[in-house]
Amino acid sequence: MMNDNLYDSRAWRMLVARYGEREAHAIVYYVMEVAFNIKKADFLIDGIDALLPEQKPKLFAILYSVGEGTPVQYAVGVAEFGGRHGWMSVEVRPGVLIPRPETAELCDIIIDDCGQTPGLDIVDIGTGSGCIALMLKSAMPESRVFAWDNSPEALAVTRENATAKRCDIIIERQDMLDLWCTDRRWDVIVSNPPYILNKEKKDMEEHVKGHEPDCALFVPNDDPLRFYTPIIQYAAKTLRPDGALYFELNPLTADKVADKARQTGFKDVSIIEDSYGKLRFAKLRINK
Repeated sequence: MMNDNLYDSRAWRMLVARYGEREAHAIVYYVMEVAFNIKKADFLIDGIDALLPEQKPKLFAILYSVGEGTPVQYAVGVAEFGGRHGWMSVEVRPGVLIPRPETAELCDIIIDDCGQTPGLDIVDIGTGSGCIALMLKSAMPESRVFAWDNSPEALAVTRENATAKRCDIIIERQDMLDLWCTDRRWDVIVSNPPYILNKEKKDMEEHVKGHEPDCALFVPNDDPLRFYTPIIQYAAKTLRPDGALYFELNPLTADKVADKARQTGFKDVSIIEDSYGKLRFAKLRINK
């Protein structure tokens, strides 16, 4: 028989053992709001009785799964994504990278730079859940936004998110290691490619490296620019004169990305810190 007292349940004990009490509370509040549309204030007043009786087994199943190590976003099927220019919920599931706050910062930078210019042609290379493409299209509705990925799973999730948001983005299968559409011209190219070095894996949290797709996270130690190089080369051929290439970066290899861009002909190379002071973003222009 299910125990209706959340804080005496096995699921709660597992959460606390894995994440500590403070983080466990934050997970419960997130699940209540995202999965059941119950705000933190209402939960603090009513506790688990804020749920309908038939919803309680689902709550315990989600928390049990998270206690076992499943990322909470996968457990509820939704991730919250956004920054200064808006927020949205996007569907995620195993096989698709969970959006990060840093990626929302990248969107903010692009919108700050380009949000007042109508009718841009924008492509998000390696779109994953589609969060970047959807955020940019929402903020710049007059622009044409393309979302590219080589993963059928990622493209399926992007389509579902675009449909749910009624967001008219153009979704296409493209391999970022083989970017052949050189007849197109872009005002903005953006990418958050895999950039974590394999040697960094040992220091990462288990619920990340044990559940999220390796192919969306990691690169070989001896080839840190595996994905940056072909995108830089593609951008050099296809950006319009006033266009820009934006990247999310690994701070450990940010200088290498800047050097590669300069070697490829980019004249205006800016490396930008994130909100934690880490070298996290690149803004690259061919013409200065």
